[in-house]
Amino acid sequence: MALPLSILDLAHIGEGETAGESFAASVALAQRAEELGYLRIWYAEHHNMDSIASSATSVLIAHVAAHTRTIRLGSGGVMLPNHSPLTIAEQFGTLETLHPGRIDLGLGRAPGSDQNTMRALRRSPSSADSFPQDVLELQGYLTGETLIPGVHATPGKGTDVPLYILGSSLFGAQLAATLGLPYAFASHFAPGALEEAVALYRREFKPSAQLDKPYVIAALNVIAADTGEEAQEQFLASKRQRVTKFLGRGRTFTTEEADMILQSPAGQQIVQMAKYSAVGDPGEVKAYIDWFAGHAGADELIVAFSAPDRKVWMRSAELLAEAHGLG
Repeated sequence: MALPLSILDLAHIGEGETAGESFAASVALAQRAEELGYLRIWYAEHHNMDSIASSATSVLIAHVAAHTRTIRLGSGGVMLPNHSPLTIAEQFGTLETLHPGRIDLGLGRAPGSDQNTMRALRRSPSSADSFPQDVLELQGYLTGETLIPGVHATPGKGTDVPLYILGSSLFGAQLAATLGLPYAFASHFAPGALEEAVALYRREFKPSAQLDKPYVIAALNVIAADTGEEAQEQFLASKRQRVTKFLGRGRTFTTEEADMILQSPAGQQIVQMAKYSAVGDPGEVKAYIDWFAGHAGADELIVAFSAPDRKVWMRSAELLAEAHGLG
C-alpha cells in the first residue's frame, strides 16, 4: 500500500494577495484535499512574516475545520515556547470538542520568530529550555492527568488530542523517542540531519499510552505540473522568492539579481534548504516521492506545495494524489 500523504499548508500570501485571499485558498485546498484522499493538513505558527498568514494557528484550523468534513487538521506546529501549556490545551481541547477525531497538535521548540518579535510576544530565549517539561504539562491537561494540582483545561481535559513532536535536529528525535510520541522531521527546509535523526528516534523509541511503535512523518516540497518544464519554471520562481524572503531585508530583487544571488554562498544555502523537492511531471514526482519515502524511513509523507502560481499550487495537489494512488 502507498504511504499516507498529508499537506503542510504554509498559508502563503502570494504577490498581490491579501491575508483574506490566502485563507480562502487554504479552505479551497483543504476541501479539494479531502476529496482527493489526503490524510491531514497542518498549519505552522510564524510571526512577523509578511508572506505567511498562519500566525494564529488554532484560529485558522477552526476556520478550515468549519468548511470541511473529514480531513484531519492540526499544527505543524505550535511553537510551545511562545505559549503557556494550559492555553494551548484549552485551544486544542476546544477544537477537538467542536470537531471530534479530526485534530492534531504538533509541537515545536523553536520560537518561530526573531528576537524583537520574541520580545513582542513577551517571551525570552530561555523559554525553549523548558520545552520537554511543557510538553508533559500540556499532555497532562489533555489526558486529564494534570501535573498541576487543581488546574484543569476546560475544554481539553480527557480529549486526548494526539501530540506530535516536530524537529529538524537530534533534540526533537530524542525527545519524541523518550516520550513515545510520533516524530515529524522538517526536511522540507532543514534537510541536514534527516537520516541521523530518524535512526536515533527509531533506535531509542519507548512505547507510550499514545503510541506503541515509532511513527515518522517526513516533509518535502512538491511542484507537480503537466510538463516537467512548467514545474521547473515554478521551482526556479520559488527559489527566487526565497532569496527575497531570507536575504531581502525589506527590498525586492529583479530576476537577474536573484539568479546572481542564488550562485553566491548565501544563495547556495537557500538552494540547499530545498534539497528534498519533488519537481516535474506526475511520473517524475511519483518516482521521487517513492525514493524519498525509503530514504527517509517514513511512515507518512507531508508535502509543502511550493509553486508560487496558485493554479500550479492546486494542480500539484491533484496530480500528486492521482500519481500516488490516493482516494
